[in-house]
Amino acid sequence: MAFSPQSSGKAPSGKTPPKRRFPYEHRIRLYSLVVALPGILVGGVLIWLRPWPVESKLAMSFTILLVWWILAVALHEQTIRPLQTLANVVSALREEDYSFRARGTAESDALGELSLEVNALADILATQQLRAIEATAVLRRVVEEIDAPLFAFDPDRILKLVNPAGETLLQQASSRLVGRTADEIGLVQCLDAPNESLVALPFNGSNVRWLVRSTRFREKGVPHTLLVLSDVSRALREEERWAWQRLIRVLGHELNNSLTPIKSIAGSLSARLAEVELSADQRRDFERGLAIIEARTASLNRFLQAYRQLAQMPLPAKRTASLLPIVERVALMETRLPVVIPNGPDVTLAIDPDQIEQMLINLVRNAVEASLETVGNGVGKSSPDNKEDQDPQVRLQWAVEGQNVLLTIDDNGPGLLNPSNAFVPFYTTKPGGSGIGLALSRQIAEAHGGSIELSNRNGKGGCRVSVKLPCN
Repeated sequence: MAFSPQSSGKAPSGKTPPKRRFPYEHRIRLYSLVVALPGILVGGVLIWLRPWPVESKLAMSFTILLVWWILAVALHEQTIRPLQTLANVVSALREEDYSFRARGTAESDALGELSLEVNALADILATQQLRAIEATAVLRRVVEEIDAPLFAFDPDRILKLVNPAGETLLQQASSRLVGRTADEIGLVQCLDAPNESLVALPFNGSNVRWLVRSTRFREKGVPHTLLVLSDVSRALREEERWAWQRLIRVLGHELNNSLTPIKSIAGSLSARLAEVELSADQRRDFERGLAIIEARTASLNRFLQAYRQLAQMPLPAKRTASLLPIVERVALMETRLPVVIPNGPDVTLAIDPDQIEQMLINLVRNAVEASLETVGNGVGKSSPDNKEDQDPQVRLQWAVEGQNVLLTIDDNGPGLLNPSNAFVPFYTTKPGGSGIGLALSRQIAEAHGGSIELSNRNGKGGCRVSVKLPCN
């Protein structure tokens, strides 16, 4: 029975309060009594008109009243109990409990049809709930397994959901992240960025670029923002590398077409100088000029051959190899400065030993040259008590971190003024440098499924190169 929302309490001023209706159960009981009242009265009159003893008349009257009461109670129960059962079922449905059903239903009466419809509704809702639970479980599993960091924020920019990839990115457990604001966890830049835009985050190195995808959804009517981050740094570097390789191929082809005849003509002219009558000064000038042409041509040819390594780097031929012998060979190859190798774990990796060795040679060579540059500039000599600051030093060490091996190469050189350009091909700060050593090293590391990062050593001076390689 529906009641008016203003049936209790004081009525608004100027309005007549609604009349209270008699409860449905009491009305059913009253109607059952009233319906039988005429028959009871007629039966009572007929009994008392009979020439029976008074005791018999009282007994008959009492029997009629008792039967009347029993029938009224039975009618009340048959009418109210099914409705109460249906009310309990509907209440359970409202509480999302779909285990209750109305019993004793039949299609031959209206109340039975109502019970069947309520049961059918409960079955539909139970099926929908099961499907929703299964879909939620699948969605939760997908969210947990997806490699891309995923975050959900409410309108107040409070984190409500984070997947394991997001925990790895922020290096904190979800129990410590959920409930904090985007500003506190360092993701406010992602929330403010337009959809499908690139941002740089202070996670996993300064060279990492993240593609931000944002979308809106509602949970219980409350709007939320879903952020999905994709690390596109490697893809961007791959495109950049292909661009450099195409450029190198074109330049190399065109320059070679010119350098070969220039070198040949210079050599021919040098050979024919003896046949030409020239003064000593003229002959000396011609010989010097032709020698410069030949030398610069040969130097430019070697320059192009070095850059072709970037364009013609083969895929790694991986095999099982121990890391320690490779590190020891690299350290022994460097004769300008001893390379310190602390004791490290004996690690076996699936790598191309030749490429990894070439990568470490490039990195150690850069570290040694940086350390020697510090001594040449007189940097660090003001602190004789600090041996590391006073003497040039290069340290190569490694450790196992989870599923990866982390190699670090430390020097005590002047450090990096612009680390973001260190991996750009052709970029170099050394007078005789080619600018391909670091670019080639990163290409080798990423071909093995790893990464390489450069950073300045805070408080100690110098630079640190971190190379991460997968154990398997």
